Amino acid sequence: MAHQNEMLHSPAWCALSLSARRLLDRIEIELMGHGGADNGKLPVCYDDFEKYGIRRHAIRPAIREAVALGFLEVTEQGRAGNADFRRPNLFRLTYPYTTTAAPTHEWQRIKTDIEAAITARAARAVPKTENQWRKTPNLSGGNRHRKREIHSTKTATTGRSTESITTSISRGGGR
Repeated sequence: MAHQNEMLHSPAWCALSLSARRLLDRIEIELMGHGGADNGKLPVCYDDFEKYGIRRHAIRPAIREAVALGFLEVTEQGRAGNADFRRPNLFRLTYPYTTTAAPTHEWQRIKTDIEAAITARAARAVPKTENQWRKTPNLSGGNRHRKREIHSTKTATTGRSTESITTSISRGGGR
């Protein structure tokens, strides 16, 4: 798929991470598989991105980055689950000419390299509203992976000494 020279030299394109570029490439392949039509209805699931070389944990940040920089729109949010309820995301690329619509070139709204870098970094960061269940909150403020301090076996109630308060019972003849 041909790209415009202006887009390839734009601050938004230069700020794209490798994962976001691979993501756009995979969606372009899907568009070509649809004969240049159906832009806005391009289904690509996480497994497709993973087979194309994007690590699974990097897919969602790459989607957010490509959307924030104006190269991509998620037209329908997918859903994970079992086979009956699972749906892939549907995407629209904003830059190619297609048989159904002209490009919107939303990437042109980013004018400087600094603006592009800040936008990309903010998009890749995990949003604070995102559900992070199974992660216990770290209320102490310290390193949660550090081992806790083990207290000594000697306390106020148990001390180490040769004298014992308890009476010993011995077995045997006692003679």
